[in-house]
Amino acid sequence: MASDGFRPLDEKSLVEYIKATPSLVSILGDQFDKLEIKEVGDGNLNFVYIVLAPSGSIVIKQALPYIRCIGESWPMTKERAYFEATALKEHGRLSPEHVPEVYHFDRTMCLIGMHYLEPPHIILRKGLIAGIEYPLLAQDISDYMAKTLFFTSLLYLTTTDHKRAVAEFCGNVELCRLTEQVVFSDPYKMSQYNHCTSPYLDADAEAVRNDDVLKIEVAELKSKFCERAQALIHGDLHTGSLMVTHDSTQVIDPEFAFYGPMGFDIGAFIGNLILAYFSQDGHADQANDRKSYKVWILKTITETWNLFHQKFLALWDEHKDGPGEAYLPEIYNNTGLQQLVKQKYMKELFEDTLGFGAAKMIRRIVGVAHVEDFESIKDVAKRADCERQALNCAKKLLKERRNIKSIEEVVSTIEQVHLQ
Repeated sequence: MASDGFRPLDEKSLVEYIKATPSLVSILGDQFDKLEIKEVGDGNLNFVYIVLAPSGSIVIKQALPYIRCIGESWPMTKERAYFEATALKEHGRLSPEHVPEVYHFDRTMCLIGMHYLEPPHIILRKGLIAGIEYPLLAQDISDYMAKTLFFTSLLYLTTTDHKRAVAEFCGNVELCRLTEQVVFSDPYKMSQYNHCTSPYLDADAEAVRNDDVLKIEVAELKSKFCERAQALIHGDLHTGSLMVTHDSTQVIDPEFAFYGPMGFDIGAFIGNLILAYFSQDGHADQANDRKSYKVWILKTITETWNLFHQKFLALWDEHKDGPGEAYLPEIYNNTGLQQLVKQKYMKELFEDTLGFGAAKMIRRIVGVAHVEDFESIKDVAKRADCERQALNCAKKLLKERRNIKSIEEVVSTIEQVHLQ
């Protein structure tokens, strides 16, 4: 393993690494005996260290050559660290308020040193489980998505610049293949990695595997995911990839980044909010019935899409005479035609968002990696009820997405399924 210069770092060897790396010393200072190091990687793939020093702090993330939560039996390219660092820098340039700064990247060691998001920042998913409201969440995430997606698309880039960027990220093929497998394939067949809340959901999982209409819809989404290099997407934008406080929203972990369909990012975020909504009954207790919190989640879903729609179109208007080559002004040269183009574009993006969001929901219930929103519900029968509602909602959204005209209709669908 070490022949290519790579070695996994533990807390002791990390201190030696920091000593030998000027860009890290410049942030942490040289009081090496006072460094505090804590490994916090609760994710599926990587080591993550928080390093605190008297004069500064930093997060160090190192990619391993296998999937950490499964072990060496499932190898995984370390090269993903390169794509994560590149995406963090690019998205950070476009949306600096919402992406932590990268201080250091070591390609040989597959290691990123970046800004430490200190407490009270917590993972958004944990905040949603705890029932905490984040008043700026929809505003912030819509801002991040509008900027990162618009400025990396052909609405803003020349075809030459776009192709160059697509080529750069084409190398992230292994993580794309992982997504293809766990989102678009495994839930629809027997797979050794699938699991569900058994025996309660066994019949539901089997129904997914035998649903021909669902399979045809998922095939279309898979081909879009594989073939449509629309923008530089985060690739894994769920509620576990955001760190939040009441007045800060930070997007982390873009190691799945590549040029793909915009709706995959927007759908991942909205789909995970829908999962959080359906999990709330499992977290309700005598002190808090979570009713008002569920209202807040639905409001956040509505505002996220509506604000994104508004901001994305505002960027399009602002840069209509810019370098973007998707719709050349000398062809799309009257207001009526421009309006038609925008309506068609946003309608398709909305349908993609619902389709991908629903596919992400399904895999979190009957596929390999589940979500803490449900997994932390101790009463197994209650958990299964919550998951079944989410699964039924996802199937409905996936199959009916072309007939749903607005995010308000999506919210109505969520509420109807919840009442059944």
